[in-house]
Order: sequence, then structure tokens, then C-alpha cells
Amino acid sequence: MGYVNSLVNERGIVVGKEIYYNGGVNPRFPIKSSVSFKPAVLLAAFKYSVPVLLGYLAIGIGFGLLLTGAGYPWWLALLMSLWMYAGAGQYIAVGLFAAGTSLVQACLIQLAVNARHIAYGLSMLKRFDGTGPFKPYLVFSLTDETFALLSSLPEKSDFSRAEERRFFMFCVSVLDQCYWTLGSIAGAVAGTLIPFDMNGISFALTALFVVLMIEQIQRVKRPGIFIVSGVMALLGVFFLPGEFSLLAALVLAFLLSFFIERKMKFSGGGEHE
Repeated sequence: MGYVNSLVNERGIVVGKEIYYNGGVNPRFPIKSSVSFKPAVLLAAFKYSVPVLLGYLAIGIGFGLLLTGAGYPWWLALLMSLWMYAGAGQYIAVGLFAAGTSLVQACLIQLAVNARHIAYGLSMLKRFDGTGPFKPYLVFSLTDETFALLSSLPEKSDFSRAEERRFFMFCVSVLDQCYWTLGSIAGAVAGTLIPFDMNGISFALTALFVVLMIEQIQRVKRPGIFIVSGVMALLGVFFLPGEFSLLAALVLAFLLSFFIERKMKFSGGGEHE
């Protein structure tokens, strides 16, 4: 028979458990089995997510202004940012609301616009493996910008332990949603109190994508993938119907990038982290 001994820090908070078996620690169980709050990890996540902070505040304000400019109450920005949290999808939703689009049509349009997240999710399966209770939220909060940050996170970082790494990814995801929510509320409240000219507001989201793309190119040092994606996007715009161009370009870019990476790997010309 065995017994459980709680590990308590100097503040009296339980940070883990030791499971004793026949007079010793059972090697089948980890020494620390619970997740403890680590301020250093949170601070590191904040520093890592500063580019998204600057972008999300700007485009979040733009979304709030657009929403209230269309005649909707400011608190709808809060609900959409907490429950929907879709960035470009929220911008599109405002136009769909204003146009009186049916619920079925709106859902289909949102599905087409956000289908790129299928590729995001598939590419993050290995990285999210073993994240435990954080995984549902990590999946929910995987926006374009959060994907850019988490997918660029090097395998060998300051937080190499599994529990620290998954908490770091969780903190980045939570902080990104907080940035977006604060920006959207600020914009909605400002739009309610102060009249604004909304021309050009929607371009803020495109500008953020460009900034994040440049930063990721500099980080991963593989511009070929981005060039292929850009070419496929242009071909999709000019040669495919508007409702299919984004999804088709994404699938083609993903397949071409996959084959290029495999070819480079097998030929010995690829870069290894």
C-alpha cells in the first residue's frame, strides 16, 4: 500500500504531490503532478506576444469602431470577442449583420473564410500533444496571429520542461485574446461617444498580417514557403471564383510547401533547427 504526500511551498500552496509506494516514491508517477502558476513564464509570454499586443489593440479598436458605426451596441464587441474571437471573421460578421444575411449563409461564409484554420490545427497537433487541460482552450484560441507565434516557438527554448512549455503556450493564447478584447471594447466605447470616419478601418487587419509575415520570415529564415503562398494566393484571386479562391490557394500552398520541404529534407539541403 502507498500514501500521497502533498508538496507545499512557503506560502502554503499545494504545488504537487509525491506518491509513496513500499517506502519510496513510485517511479510511475511524476513528482509534480499539478500545474503551478509561474510569474516568470507569464512575463516571458507577455514579452513574446508584444507584436500581437500592438497589432491587436489597433485592429481591435478598428473592429469596435466598425461595429458601433453600423449601429450596434458597444457590449456586442465584448460578447463577440469572448465567444467568437475570430478577427477577420468578426469584421466580416458586421457586414453580414448589416446586409441582413441569413444565419445559414453567414455560417457558410464564415466556414469558407476560416477554413484555413484546418491547416493550422493539423500542423499544431504534435505541438499541442500532452498539453492536458490547456488543450481545449489552445484549440479555440488558435487565431492567425497566435498560430504565427506558437508555430515559431523554437523547440529548444528557455522553458524546456513540458509543464513550463505548455503553460507558456497557454499564457500566450490568453494574452492574445485579452489584447483583442481590450482593443475591441476601447474602439466600441470610443465609437459610441465620438463620431469617426470609418473609411479604411478594415485595412488594419491586412496590415497586421503583413507585419507578422515579415517577422516570421526573419525568424524561420525560409522565404520560399511565403513566396509559394503568395503566388498561389494571386493565382486563386485571378483564376478562381471569389468564394473558393482563399481555400483553394491555402490547400495548394500547403501541398506545394509540404513537397518542397520533403524534397529539401531528403536531398540534404534543408535547414534543421
